Amino acid sequence: MENTAAKTTLLDKFLNFIEKIGNKLPDPAILFLILMLATWFFSAILAPIDFGETDPRTGDKLWIQNLLTGPEMADFLSRMIGVFINFPPLGVVLLAMLGVGVAEHSGYINAGLKYLLSFTPEKLITPILILVAIVSHTAVDAGYVLVIPLGGVIFYAVGRHPLAGIAATFAGVSGGFSANFIPSAIDPLLQSFTQSAARIIDPEITLNPLNNIIFTGLSSLLVIGVGWYITDKIIEPRLQRTTAVDGNPEDIPAMEKLTASETRGFKIASLVMVAGLAGLFLWAYPTDSSLRDPDGEITSFTAPLMRSIVPLIFLLFWVPGILFGFIVGNYKSSTDVVQSMSKSMGSMSHYIVMAFFCALFIDAFGKSNIGALIALKGANFLQSMQLPGQITIVGIICLSAFVNLLVGSASAKWALISPIFVPMLMQIGISPDLTQAAYRVGDSVSNIITPLLPYFPLVVVFCQKYVKNTGIGTLVSIMLPYSIFLLITWTLFLLIYWALGIPLGLQSTYEYNMM
Repeated sequence: MENTAAKTTLLDKFLNFIEKIGNKLPDPAILFLILMLATWFFSAILAPIDFGETDPRTGDKLWIQNLLTGPEMADFLSRMIGVFINFPPLGVVLLAMLGVGVAEHSGYINAGLKYLLSFTPEKLITPILILVAIVSHTAVDAGYVLVIPLGGVIFYAVGRHPLAGIAATFAGVSGGFSANFIPSAIDPLLQSFTQSAARIIDPEITLNPLNNIIFTGLSSLLVIGVGWYITDKIIEPRLQRTTAVDGNPEDIPAMEKLTASETRGFKIASLVMVAGLAGLFLWAYPTDSSLRDPDGEITSFTAPLMRSIVPLIFLLFWVPGILFGFIVGNYKSSTDVVQSMSKSMGSMSHYIVMAFFCALFIDAFGKSNIGALIALKGANFLQSMQLPGQITIVGIICLSAFVNLLVGSASAKWALISPIFVPMLMQIGISPDLTQAAYRVGDSVSNIITPLLPYFPLVVVFCQKYVKNTGIGTLVSIMLPYSIFLLITWTLFLLIYWALGIPLGLQSTYEYNMM
């Protein structure tokens, strides 16, 4: 795949500038180390200052924690191993990759892609990939490990730029994080914080956990449309002009037609996967199933099913992958299976190094309270402006998008700022349901441009499979148009949605009437 000569547009020049500046940053692992040291430095400077803020999570005064004291340094050293091992994305990525690695190296995933491409019109590949990426939210963070790399493989297989495929799926998985028509664990989690904040004003108020499900479902169509347009009309043409694929062809599967043995192996392996899913459904269906939480809920974060998503993904790919490998002859013995798992772990070596420093930085940044202070100061400033309801909703979206660049966890941010925004807007007649919907828009759109997203380094690694010199600046420059377009269009979508009075979700309202 070669670069094609074409006139450089103004957008190209801007994105090329972003890429050039971003790629001058150190390797992501070293960048996280520098950020951690900067956090230590500023925590020491800011610790003595009384900023006059109260932490809504505890009710105590919010102070910046000095991380450069003797006790804090001792605590840092004693917890270093635990912080690294317990870094949430690390276990998700490595365990899922063990199963996916077997399915990939046995040829099972490759066969599935061949089958998919045999009946999917090429012009619909982009929207279908984004749709799959959106649906993957139901499986918590599995979309980062499964769907994003497949976007690159599929685009490369049909002669398109693989980084455009990765960008499209990254936009669906992360930029469209709050767009989904299937309920997931994030719905009751955010609702719990919203309800707690609303009870500051109305102790009796109760919100439905699916109070935004219609809005997020219809938002899926918006994200698919925007992602489709940007991928095919902006990102891929730019990549074709500026970025040549120079990855190792041996690592990138070819897409010839399925052979007879591959067809037979794929059908048998897929039937086993379907049987596994059916068995899982029968296990989870009863109201007293051991896969449900004590209240009988199956989508809550405490439900064993939701806590088992990654192990289930491992099994659902590992078992069919082994079967396929032995049926088609790619595996001759158990040693071949172990070697394929080892190979998949070898490809994660760079990510593991980055994850080590990323885990230490995120732990230090959270412990310092610097991110919490920025979020509270921004929320209080917006409150002090006393703007009309529609403008305040836009302000919440923009502030959430900005804070998201510093604090990655959706629940952590909402725990901080919901006690300010929700009661504030209730007092001017805006419902908690609408306030939460605005937050969800802002929380999604900037995920894809912040290197502080725990999975951001992983996406860089996926890109390097095809373009070896991919850096942070490359990925940010690719994803920036998605972020900007989604911020603008999704905000307008919410305002129009509100004006038309379409229900946000179950038992939801737009207005709150003070008693």
